Amino acid sequence: MSDASLKIAETFISIQGEGKLTGTRSWFCRVSGCNLRCTWCDTPYASWSPEGEQRTVGALLEEAEKSGVTHAVLTGGEPMLFDATEPLSRGLRELGMHITVETAGTIYRSPSALACDLMSISPKLSNSTPAQDDPRDPDGAWRERHEARRLNIDALQRLIDDYPERQLKFVVAHEHDIAEIDTLLAQLNGWAPADVLLMPEGVTVPEPKDVQWITDLCEARGWRYCPRLHIQLFGNVRGT
Repeated sequence: MSDASLKIAETFISIQGEGKLTGTRSWFCRVSGCNLRCTWCDTPYASWSPEGEQRTVGALLEEAEKSGVTHAVLTGGEPMLFDATEPLSRGLRELGMHITVETAGTIYRSPSALACDLMSISPKLSNSTPAQDDPRDPDGAWRERHEARRLNIDALQRLIDDYPERQLKFVVAHEHDIAEIDTLLAQLNGWAPADVLLMPEGVTVPEPKDVQWITDLCEARGWRYCPRLHIQLFGNVRGT
């Protein structure tokens, strides 16, 4: 087993609460560390204030094997930042597990090195950029870095081209976010309407009336509405 290591915020077994595999019991491995700082990040312990301990790939694979589940989710933070994600993913494949990689899509890794059965890409819209008065970013350095890094069209296109099973998951807060999504999608080729998922921003279950515009848009365009099932079932707590 590999002695490469990753800083891990948490591992746990739960159901996948988002995307095409919603409801699937999975082993989650949350890498700590991110190249972005989304203002609404729901896992700040893996981004704004990265927590965790170094764990070897071998130890993580032993845990995954003992979990007894058939689906694994590599999430973060940003798992694509770290080279050790590659041997971890390949080891999970050798265990016969289905692998989802959750990423912002700013970094590309080849399928010859990264084992991935569902590439879950969440491009960050401008609604993710920290505000000028964010107390977590007093000098505005992360606001500047985030805005410069949040979209990488070349990486997004290569991920779409090289991972035929993929989803493009957008966090939306206002109707004007849709024009921004349209502008981005117009720069990308090879995606299908069913690959596009809209997820309302927030860590509580929204009132139906507040997301009607999202569901109407998804119905009209053949996109998918993406609830957070784990929030509905467990609330906004770690380990779910």
